[in-house]
Amino acid sequence: MAKGRNQRLRFKRRRAAETDYHRRMRMLKGGVPRAVVRVSNTQVTCQLVSYEIDGDRILASATGKSLVDNHKWPLDASRKSVPACYLAGLAMAKQAVGDGHKEAILDIGLAASTRGGRIYAALRGMTEGGLAIPHSDDVLPSDERINGSHIDEGLAKAVEKTKKSIGGSK
Repeated sequence: MAKGRNQRLRFKRRRAAETDYHRRMRMLKGGVPRAVVRVSNTQVTCQLVSYEIDGDRILASATGKSLVDNHKWPLDASRKSVPACYLAGLAMAKQAVGDGHKEAILDIGLAASTRGGRIYAALRGMTEGGLAIPHSDDVLPSDERINGSHIDEGLAKAVEKTKKSIGGSK
C-alpha cells in the first residue's frame, strides 16, 4: 500500500469539512471552556463546552428552540436571526454564570468571520450575560441590529420581552 503524503487518508471530519483540527488543538491547549456558536438552516445553537479525555462535555446550552419554549420568543419569528442569536448567547451565558463559569474562548468552527454577523451577535449576548470572552469591540453588531429594529418594530418589542424573561435588564 502506498504511504506517501498524497495517498494518506485524512480524518473523516476533516474530509467532510466539519473540523479544523489545528485550530481545535490550539483552543484546547488553553484549558479554558469554549463558547461554541453554530448557525444551522433553521436555528442557532450556543454551548459552553469543556474538553474531557473521553469526549467534550456540555456545561451550558441554549438554542433557538429553547428561546421559543422557555423565554417567550414569538413562534413565527426566525430562530437564527441576529436578535435570536443575541438572545441565545445571553441565555447561555446566564445559565453558565449561574453554574459558576466565568470565562471562555469563542469557537466559531468553520463559519466565516463577518463583522456584525450572527456569530458576533451571540458573542455580544454572552459578554453582556457575564462571560469574559476575549474579543474586539469593532466586530460586534450595532444596537439597531441587536434589537431587531432593522427587521420589524414588532420584533424589537419581542426582543425586549424575551430579554426580560431571560433576566438581562441591560
